[in-house]
Amino acid sequence: MAGGVVVNAAGGKEYPGRMTAFVFFTCLVASSGGLIFGYDIGISGGVTSMDSFLQEFFPSVYAQAEASKDANQYCKFNSQLLTLFTSSLYLAALATSFAAASVTRVFGRRWSMFCGGVTFLAGSALNGAATDVIMLILGRILLGVGVGFANQSVPLYLSEMAPAKLRGMLNIGFQLMTTIGILAANLINYATVGIPGGWGWRIGLGLAGVPALVITVGALALPDTPNSLIARGYREDARAVLVKIRGTDDVHDEYADMVAASEEAAAVERPWRNILEPRYRPQLTVAVLIPFFQQLTGINVIMFYAPVLFLTIGFGDDASLMSAVITGLVNMFATVVSIVTVDRLGRRALFLQGGTQMFVSQIVVGTLIALQFGTAGVGEMSKGNAMLLVLFICLYVAGFAWSWGPLGWLVPSEVFSLEVRSAGQSIAVCVNMTLTFIIGQAFLSMLCTLKFGLFYFFAGWMFVMTAFVALFLPETKGVAIEEMNLVWSQHWFWGRYVTVDGDGGSRRGNRRTTGV
Repeated sequence: MAGGVVVNAAGGKEYPGRMTAFVFFTCLVASSGGLIFGYDIGISGGVTSMDSFLQEFFPSVYAQAEASKDANQYCKFNSQLLTLFTSSLYLAALATSFAAASVTRVFGRRWSMFCGGVTFLAGSALNGAATDVIMLILGRILLGVGVGFANQSVPLYLSEMAPAKLRGMLNIGFQLMTTIGILAANLINYATVGIPGGWGWRIGLGLAGVPALVITVGALALPDTPNSLIARGYREDARAVLVKIRGTDDVHDEYADMVAASEEAAAVERPWRNILEPRYRPQLTVAVLIPFFQQLTGINVIMFYAPVLFLTIGFGDDASLMSAVITGLVNMFATVVSIVTVDRLGRRALFLQGGTQMFVSQIVVGTLIALQFGTAGVGEMSKGNAMLLVLFICLYVAGFAWSWGPLGWLVPSEVFSLEVRSAGQSIAVCVNMTLTFIIGQAFLSMLCTLKFGLFYFFAGWMFVMTAFVALFLPETKGVAIEEMNLVWSQHWFWGRYVTVDGDGGSRRGNRRTTGV
């Protein structure tokens, strides 16, 4: 031990750092960026199950749903225009993620969050005042721009501000805020569905401006991360922020490593090309496959369309919205479990346990629906079977909420070196939004075509992704973000791409890596 720095089990440095009031405040405010993402996920599924909303904007879908009340339950809401309303946001977020990477790198993490809040605010106003489908979709596109900026910058901000030993817990604050947003939206849907005159959906869509205002104002109150400040030439400001967030003046070694990392990163002129080099192959693979797999868990089937799904399997209007509230509560409380355990049990343990639980739950849900509706999609679910179905959906949501939900954002944000970190996060967001768009757009058609087999389809992917984690994902808990190359160099498979030279595992030694 020298200068307050110790060597951890992975051979890398551990810098001083504890939970200070300042780091808690900054991470809490930054995490509020998850509110806009979660609120939109929850509100979309709710309003698309409201008769008054469908009658005004999608009358053909409403007529189809009414006509099929006693017919095929799998196909009653099948409409590409309806799913475009939901999934257009994610297409916009996908396109925005690349521009957001440049803003995040050149102007800083907090200004990228600010841009996200402002555009989401504009989108919520347009949606709440919409008079036709064009206004709705234009509003959704603005919402998507906001989500693209927030999802690109917030996980990076949290990973860079947090001490290594607390990085998992503080980063998962983003996912916790997402679940709070989902729950708030579900409660608002439940409270507004019965408003006389059928305009309750306007309240739900318009109230998206509240979480947008939180992150917009919050971003103005935040400092930028030390890494970003150093990269943009504000070194004294960076040192001052580092002292505040670490709660000690003994930051010389960590600050020196950040400066060295920034200088080497500045020499990288083409991060988008460099990220394709063999030495970044492990991180790039994880940044692509983790968000890819996250969406193929099928979670958005539940969260986007929970009210529609519960309506489809025989719940009444109010009962379907209340069931969505229940899953929202489970989602939020299970995320707290992840916050408490992620830096103790580690990322791999949560991935493996959650994946197994979700696999079993999807099999049971698919089987219950198969027994009730078969392939014809005709039938009525008994109260006992309906409650059993809700139970296993809740078990599925809980498994996601303490594993693939938060870790799908945490792991990609913490594994890259500084010189390609913004590019890497943009790729992760891009993959996430692409799959979210595809699943969101295709779900109702897939439900109509695959019927109960859709749940077996997602269960198959759960098996694949759990096996991937078991074989190819190293443990990253407690490793300083600038020391991450050590983890890859010691892995049984990825070690062939990443080697570490030099000084006992220091960050500067990690930078001298070569592709093998």
